[in-house]
Amino acid sequence: MDLHARLADLDARIFDAARSVGRDPLELTRIVVTKFHPAELITRLHELGVRDVGESRQQELTAKRDELPNLDGVQWHFVGQIQTKKARAIRAASDCVHSVDRDRLADALHAADPDAPPLDVFLQVNLTDDPGRGGAVPADVSALAEHVAFSCASLRVRGVMAVAPLGVEPADAFARLAEAGASVRRVVPDATWMSAGMSGDFAEAIAAGATHLRIGSAITGPRPVRD
Repeated sequence: MDLHARLADLDARIFDAARSVGRDPLELTRIVVTKFHPAELITRLHELGVRDVGESRQQELTAKRDELPNLDGVQWHFVGQIQTKKARAIRAASDCVHSVDRDRLADALHAADPDAPPLDVFLQVNLTDDPGRGGAVPADVSALAEHVAFSCASLRVRGVMAVAPLGVEPADAFARLAEAGASVRRVVPDATWMSAGMSGDFAEAIAAGATHLRIGSAITGPRPVRD
């Protein structure tokens, strides 16, 4: 299938998955992740109506946004792990950051532009037992929400984000993420967003309450080989 056909097919599958669990598909934000693809692909996606684009590497996000300054209505989502030293560059190039997972990172994003309009952020949750993986452990996410909400005025907590771990049923993983989201809402009542679901598990994410889906290869096709 070409790009238009893959996008239409994926959107139809999202529509069916939402309807099957009694949800309105219009409540969902489909983010197309364009990692390793050229900026020209984003232009083609924009022509097809895509307005939410995701990147997981700071250098790519910055370069593509600089190359495409005139795409009306595009929201740029940063969905990868963040080194604190790159917080300023990510803040400058992002409309929404999905991977805030520690106080120090939140402080760095805030300090990068403390007087700017609030930057939408998700709090990333680590659903594995590996402390080296990105994300706050579920037990700590409400404390992180409190820190961001009350100490980082230029950040706006929108909800939670996670990746379903390998070897775990996605439905079980996303149910745990939904529980973490509920704990965040006890601190920030309007933090109702949930970023979950990729090409292989978006249906389970939708069933668990996801509002933002991060879809890559199902729309873009295989990633280009990088040297």
